[in-house]
Amino acid sequence: MRDGVDVADEDDLKKRWWSWHKKNPHVWRLFEKFTMIAIGRGHKNLSAWLIVNRIRWETSIETEGEDFKISNDFIALYARYFMHKHPQYSGFFRTKQMKRADLPGNTDTEE
Repeated sequence: MRDGVDVADEDDLKKRWWSWHKKNPHVWRLFEKFTMIAIGRGHKNLSAWLIVNRIRWETSIETEGEDFKISNDFIALYARYFMHKHPQYSGFFRTKQMKRADLPGNTDTEE
């Protein structure tokens, strides 16, 4: 237990996300692509939810094939992962301390 949060829950969320992330690399590619497009168009900050909902649109509406679900629990982890992989854009996604997981890029500003 750390700060009233079961550390096992934190580890479980990170493990579930990482396992899903490795099985769905196309989601990361789209997250990175759409974020870079937004940065290229001059955005200084953006919501990771906006990026994930565009991914949902692209994979559900614009493409053919089997639907898949992106857990809302994973959105903040993708935001942190992006800023970890691209430290020059640290702070692009406003994040707050997560109660269930802590990854590189975690700050105290709101998401």
